[in-house]
Amino acid sequence: MSIVTVQLGQCGNQIGHEVFNAICSDVHGTHGLCSKKENESYHDACKERFFSEEKSGVPVARAVLVDMEPKVISQALSIAARSGYWKYDDRSHFCQKQGSGNNWANGYSVHGPKHKDIIMNLVQKEAEKCDRLSGFFTIMSMAGGTGSGLGAFVTQCLKDAFPASFILNHVIWPYGTGEVIVQNYNSVLTLSHLYHSSDALLVHENDVIHKICAQLMNIKQISFRDVNQVIAHQLGSVFQPIYTAEGALHYSRSPLGDLMETLVPHPEFKMLGLRNIPQMPESSLAYSSFSWPGLIKHLRQMLIANATMEEGIDWQVRPPRPGSSIPSKHSTSKLLHFNTSIANLVILRGKDMHSADLGLFCFCCRKFPRSSTIYIMANPPGCF
Repeated sequence: MSIVTVQLGQCGNQIGHEVFNAICSDVHGTHGLCSKKENESYHDACKERFFSEEKSGVPVARAVLVDMEPKVISQALSIAARSGYWKYDDRSHFCQKQGSGNNWANGYSVHGPKHKDIIMNLVQKEAEKCDRLSGFFTIMSMAGGTGSGLGAFVTQCLKDAFPASFILNHVIWPYGTGEVIVQNYNSVLTLSHLYHSSDALLVHENDVIHKICAQLMNIKQISFRDVNQVIAHQLGSVFQPIYTAEGALHYSRSPLGDLMETLVPHPEFKMLGLRNIPQMPESSLAYSSFSWPGLIKHLRQMLIANATMEEGIDWQVRPPRPGSSIPSKHSTSKLLHFNTSIANLVILRGKDMHSADLGLFCFCCRKFPRSSTIYIMANPPGCF
């Protein structure tokens, strides 16, 4: 089944472009991890999910680009077309010459109603190209005005126009030090509206991704593109085809439906987080070796200690024994953080993944659920 991506605002369009770049690189890469038949099946499932074919043979991204300023959209269209591997549909974008000025209300109450018909017509045309529609994946920032305000409005329109389709919002949490002076208001208003219209919200925090770039990727001068590429790699790890329990050549056909079924058992708990290991520069992969037991051990401790990345995990935090009580705030024991999720999904990608023992993850979730977490593991060089 296919996913229609809606890229909203400057941040959403830049990340969306990197996501399609990463996916296309994975499709054209030679992994050597499976047979030719399995590889072809994987590629076909991926193309059906994210691209539509054109007569020229160049895959066209199933995406609608929306921004109130033309610069970023023009760059995305041009760079994608020059790559020769994929491109955007030249008719599936909408932009104006006046932005939202980091004003949430301007995006939601002015640009949204004013341009609703044009934007929804573009989405409708893209949805009609899909033989089987799984749902919509929107990418947006919460700090500015267009991504947050217009993004919340468009999500509400998608829910009204496609009530039977899933909607997953990917939102970028702003830097704690501040990107714009009104980012706190924009973020609160965005979350408030998305919680009523979205089926799930996948959150990436700029501070966490920045730390990954600095400490794990060893990038000295970190740019927004570096941050976006890390986010795109993690998103590709989630959305690229995966085997179902039926076994080889049986790929999941409803990616958004599978995520909702696994990670959103109750409609009030729809905040999703993501962890990916190992995370390191490609230049270091040739000098590193990994084993499934080691990766799973680290991943489990990340879950228990609520760690955002592999480095600096607090190994002193331990899960409770069956029947034991959670320590009070006056206890000298480490507080247990792993009970902050009500559902978890582990996705393994790599060689000999069927030999991995996931028994360590078989423990019961405790009280006080707050969110769900996606855990992504083991990405060999050149593929998810």
